[in-house]
Amino acid sequence: MTAKLIKGTEIREQILEEITAEVAQIKEKHGVVPGLVTILVGENPASVSYVTLKIKTAHRVGFKEVQDNQPEDISEEQLLALIDKYNKDDSIHGILVQLPLPKHIDEKKVLNAIDPDKDVDGFHPVNVGRLMIGGDEVKFPPCTPAGIQEMIVRSGVETSGAEVVVVGRSNIVGKPIANMMLQKGPGANSTVTVVHTRTRDLAYHCKRADILIVAAGVPGLVKPEWIKPGACVIDVGVNRVGEKISEKTGKKVAILRGDVDFEAAKEIAGYITPVPGGVGPMTITMLMKNTLKSLKFRLGID
Repeated sequence: MTAKLIKGTEIREQILEEITAEVAQIKEKHGVVPGLVTILVGENPASVSYVTLKIKTAHRVGFKEVQDNQPEDISEEQLLALIDKYNKDDSIHGILVQLPLPKHIDEKKVLNAIDPDKDVDGFHPVNVGRLMIGGDEVKFPPCTPAGIQEMIVRSGVETSGAEVVVVGRSNIVGKPIANMMLQKGPGANSTVTVVHTRTRDLAYHCKRADILIVAAGVPGLVKPEWIKPGACVIDVGVNRVGEKISEKTGKKVAILRGDVDFEAAKEIAGYITPVPGGVGPMTITMLMKNTLKSLKFRLGID
């Protein structure tokens, strides 16, 4: 039996509609909307494209969106001063600095300068600590892991007591999603194992998983025989493996592959995410959700 597809594109639409409705309610009752600023340094084409999508999504859900473009030669001191300005701006509830930054700027110093209560990416050490503690301490879970958890929950996959195996140990996906899945609460209460490319007998660990989350950045790493029949497989990998000519535009487009052999795996798994169209669309969606949460924290509402 072919696995049920967990489509991030569909779940994204559900969540964005929920956010739009809630923003409208808050605006009517409190006279304020979430404010999001995106700081873009330079003109990296990939960054410009990603920021444009963030802006479009923020406008769609009714946010105040400030796009602050800065030249590539901006000094570190100037960039830190800009962040400080937005930290003090009460109309701004989320601050994003698009990465990567030019080499003359210390990314770590810049990210740590953002007010943790406006760090809607969830990368500040304070928010990493809050995530580790769990429960009511958590303010902004990192967006991709938060999207993964939403996909699992909204697909009706049981997480309580489930064996979860996370392939990958990055600070952006692997470590935070492992921590989130083992916490007490809805969509969690799992038994979690973290493995990586240096783990002995990866196949053994993957085969035990009721929920397999793969974020290793290695195309086709997980073979179909590594998957437990009926398991939920979340493929976070988006790997460029070549180019092809688009039938729609006639232009060259990237060929994308996940970390899982999708075509074979979908005949074994119970649930699986496609690549593209799986986890990817969820990241910006959860960014919007975190920004809305920031405003709600400020207003003291649930």
